[in-house]
Amino acid sequence: MVLEKVKNGMKRVLPTRMFLLYRTLRNVRDFGAVLRFLRNKELPLSRSERLRMIRRFYAISFRVDSPHTQEEILSYVTTLLTLPQTVRGSVVEAGCYKGGSTAKFSLAAKAAHRRLIVFDSFEGLPENVELHDKNIFNRPASFKKGDYAGALEEVRSNVSTFGRLEVCEFIKGWFDNTMPSFREPLAGIYLDVDLASSTRTCLKYLYPLLQPGGVLYSQDGHLPLVLEVFDDAKFWENEVGCPKPIVEGLRTRKLLKIVKL
Repeated sequence: MVLEKVKNGMKRVLPTRMFLLYRTLRNVRDFGAVLRFLRNKELPLSRSERLRMIRRFYAISFRVDSPHTQEEILSYVTTLLTLPQTVRGSVVEAGCYKGGSTAKFSLAAKAAHRRLIVFDSFEGLPENVELHDKNIFNRPASFKKGDYAGALEEVRSNVSTFGRLEVCEFIKGWFDNTMPSFREPLAGIYLDVDLASSTRTCLKYLYPLLQPGGVLYSQDGHLPLVLEVFDDAKFWENEVGCPKPIVEGLRTRKLLKIVKL
């Protein structure tokens, strides 16, 4: 991937602190999200703890290939930290790649006294026939078998090094094999699964477990085939078993959000 080659080249050329500064400033939305996080007095963290968490997030992004923005991660992290304890359950990440996001979420889960359950094949994307072409921002989008593969041992190592491994449970396998038997109540769900078929599976089996007041995010709101799933009222009624919920950001932004009523 061209962008990855450019990033790796800059890592080699720029000193670490300069590269991290570049990563911070190149994305205005990330910078704004960081400032909001640092100023958010509703978080159960002191200002120094918030600053320390942000520093760790950027250190993780520097050392672990992480195809997400800090804004996306901070949205879920803020939710995890501010969910009232009356919303029961663990929190889930579906699709973790090499564990950069998992390490970040584990820090928040530890602070929120919740368990983080990670679903992934640890073999990359499954075989699929989905004809992705361009995303809603008119940029190329395609997904092949094996894309975004991170071995379980690599993910565990990254989380052990940069996050809090003790709060994590890893469930290895294809979603349609591992999720049907999963029964635990959930307070939060974060999907980064790329495929419409995988999104359908996650919503079908995980959304019914999400407790009232719980929140689901999807990082795939820029993909038209995924949007069709979220916007399909019959799918929600016939397969998920509920009316289609309000999906914040539908067809307007990459990160989708559902608050379960």
